[in-house]
Amino acid sequence: MGSFRQATAVVRRGDVYEADLDPQWSVGGQSHGGYLLAVMGRAACDGADLHPSAVSGSFVAAAAPGPAEIHVVTLRTGRTITQVRARLTQGGTVRVEALMTLERLARCGSWWSGQDPVDVAPERECPRTAAVAPGGAFAVPLMEVMEQRLDPSCLGFLSGSPSRQGVIAGWQRLADGSDWDPFSVLIALDPVPSVNFDLDLPGRAPTILLTAYIRRLPAPGPLRVRVHAADLANGRMDETAYVWDSDDRLVAQATQLAAVRMPT
Repeated sequence: MGSFRQATAVVRRGDVYEADLDPQWSVGGQSHGGYLLAVMGRAACDGADLHPSAVSGSFVAAAAPGPAEIHVVTLRTGRTITQVRARLTQGGTVRVEALMTLERLARCGSWWSGQDPVDVAPERECPRTAAVAPGGAFAVPLMEVMEQRLDPSCLGFLSGSPSRQGVIAGWQRLADGSDWDPFSVLIALDPVPSVNFDLDLPGRAPTILLTAYIRRLPAPGPLRVRVHAADLANGRMDETAYVWDSDDRLVAQATQLAAVRMPT
């Protein structure tokens, strides 16, 4: 198992960044959406002392593990922020298009926060998520490089009795033992399994658009993540994710629109 930094490494060749998308950071044979944004964030920062603080990614087509190219265009460089557009392609086809705001984040507290940390069962009491979807529908290699433990109250879908509250919550760590950073947090904001499992609609929920805000550098230790849905109709579902670090600080949040296969 390689490290997250190795899995998101990019090499600049002229005006293009090259990446080799790691098959372990995938779900059902397709690269994980948060992982793709993390790779694009590496290219956008280009080794500078910057972090992605706002990311809006449009997932045009599925990306598969293997070679990829990232094209970055700087839109504006200011005193405190840099704004860029990044495009990830494979075989000449656009897979993800993203707008990113880059800045130097710090490990600071909040002047004000309206989000209390999610109440989750102790980490040792939460079962680790398996590297295969419930029912063996598809493989989830992502769970081999990320240690996720979901609260038992969210696991009713495993026995055919989902809560139908549209909520998934639990703990997350990087399996290589490294600390979370603004790049890897993008993976935590794109959870697996998605909320549709708790709504008795098991199956993949491909991301159409994901917008994330990263507020500060996470403290060492596990993250607590809560994801909920507000509405599901016409094959579309929203998901809102909040992430807190081991110091009970809100580190990041995201909203995404995903496609869901609904019963006829």
